[in-house]
Formats: sequence, structure tokens, C-alpha cells
Amino acid sequence: MKIDSGDPVPDADAADEDGTSLRLSPVSYLVLGLVGLRGPSSAYDLKRAAGRSISYFWPFPHSQLYSEPKRLAAGGLLTQQGEEAGRRRVTYSLTGRGRAALEGWLRTAPQEIFEMRDTAVMQLFFSEFLSAEELTALARQQIELYRERLALYDDILKSRSGKGRERRMAPLRLGIALAETYVAFWQDIAEDPPPGAR
Repeated sequence: MKIDSGDPVPDADAADEDGTSLRLSPVSYLVLGLVGLRGPSSAYDLKRAAGRSISYFWPFPHSQLYSEPKRLAAGGLLTQQGEEAGRRRVTYSLTGRGRAALEGWLRTAPQEIFEMRDTAVMQLFFSEFLSAEELTALARQQIELYRERLALYDDILKSRSGKGRERRMAPLRLGIALAETYVAFWQDIAEDPPPGAR
């Protein structure tokens, strides 16, 4: 089994049903991690859990949470059990090989840094085409967005802290620090817009 970079995942030997190597993506590890934390979960359970947690710092199409568990089950990393009546929902559980793949990935530090992909910052780069008033309006809009995000993070912090979740809450501290930095950055732009070339 290999991760996206092509590096082998230690102690994990998975294959698709046809015996070919099973490549794992970040969404694969997201699914394995959520099932590992939550225990047996349906695709809908995973979608709800991701929407309330990891999606704040790892956005991805949630439709993948319906196809990826099936693929991982076919590769032997998850088991699946379907209800015979009612909604006929399928519940997935982590196998020993799935846990080994997840733990191997967790022990392999990424060789990449955070990549910022922010449309407002790109607009700031090209803001030579804006008046100072228009740039200030952009900055104030960004301040409002990040203040709303800070309020949301504060609600999450108050409602979900403790309960043995300290490590899961650590990324929230980073999110808060980043949002506060963005507020301070855009306040500086709003209060003292850089002079334009014109």
C-alpha cells in the first residue's frame, strides 16, 4: 500500500479485490481516522462528524465519504456490516490492517508546509486596480468573515472541550490563532491601505 507521495506505508499490506496495490489519499486517512475515533460508523455518520470537526481545516467534497469507505472495505482496511431491514444502512469498522495503515501514516511526518490559497489575498495582490475605498471595503469584509469564524470556534471550544478530546481540540487552537492573525492583518489594511501605483 502506498500514500500519495509513493512512499510505502509501514506495516500495512492492502490490496484491492483484484490483488492490485491500494493507494491511499488524504481522504482515505480521514475515513480511517474518523472510524478509528468514532468506532463503527455509517457514511452519513462520517459526513456529520467531518462537518463538525475536520472540515474546518481540511475541506474536501463530502460525497467522497460515501465512496471511499466502500473502497477501503474492498481493500481490507475496513469491514462493513449492512442492516437487513429499515434503512439498510452500512456500518464500517476499522480492521487490524486499517489501524496499521492509519498508524503508519500518522508516524510519517509530512514533507510539505501549509499552502495558503486565499482569494482575498490574491485580490489584495492585484488591488492596484482598486481605489483605497474599495480596498478598505474588501478588508472590512474579510474582518467580518474572520470574526464570524472566531465566534464559531469559540462556540466549539466551549461546547466540546475536555471529555478526553484535548488532542482533537489542538487544531482548533491553531484555527483561532490563524483567524486572529487574519483579523489583525486586514485591520491594518483597512486602517492604513498601502498606497497604489496610480
